[in-house]
Amino acid sequence: MRRERGWLQRPDCRIFHEVTGDGPTLVFAHGLGGNHMSWFQQVAHFAPRYRCVTFAHRGFWPSSGFPDGPDPADFADDLVALADHLALDPFVFVAQSMGGWTGVEFALRHPGRLRGLVLAATTGSISLEKLGERQQLEAWRAHSAEALASLSTAGGHPATGLRMLREQPAMTLLYRHIDDSNAALPKEALRARMGAMRRRAPEALAAAGCPILLIGNAEDIVMPPFAAAAIAARAPNARAATIEAAGHSAYFERPEMFNAVVAAFLDALPEQP
Repeated sequence: MRRERGWLQRPDCRIFHEVTGDGPTLVFAHGLGGNHMSWFQQVAHFAPRYRCVTFAHRGFWPSSGFPDGPDPADFADDLVALADHLALDPFVFVAQSMGGWTGVEFALRHPGRLRGLVLAATTGSISLEKLGERQQLEAWRAHSAEALASLSTAGGHPATGLRMLREQPAMTLLYRHIDDSNAALPKEALRARMGAMRRRAPEALAAAGCPILLIGNAEDIVMPPFAAAAIAARAPNARAATIEAAGHSAYFERPEMFNAVVAAFLDALPEQP
């Protein structure tokens, strides 16, 4: 199976990328606690049929770091450069958490370049306040605050959760090891910049011009699980799925379920011309 590693030179940084397999292209974008390695369970599953591209966002090891952290407003432009560099068009973009900012902004600024968009445990730059679910959002936030306090006491990670800590301690530790590669990253500054970008209405996704799958995780305490269905109800080209018994990182915690949901979405996409 073909596997290539390389670097994309940007004006102010270098972006690491890896390509595994051959076939229609899938590009995977990691979250705040990850990098290109986070997707090992997806690459192993999909590479026999697809060309799988993983990369580390700017600011995330082994891509170039920034003392004050990266600006997520640059992520979509980095993806444009990566797609041009590797001649990826057309491709399916699979984003988790922070990667959703990359995916939503790329899709809306460059309609027509994607075959499909998967937003897993993320709304990207879509505003939670514009979902029209105020009471549900307030109730989830109260629950999330309590769960995060319990998780902190137990020594868990917000992106994995109590269930994964209890049922999969080795995988929880592996997640932490990957996250530790970016231990110096000023995450709160990055979160603030991401929050400032969260201004779009869910209806904006109609302009992406491609099918969209939104995945919510039933036990997520980082992203409201109901957000996926709320957005899908207002974006005509979108649909939602829920992964049960999973926290924020279902792709890591429940890879078989996650891969099956994504595979069904891929199989339903129109054939490439």
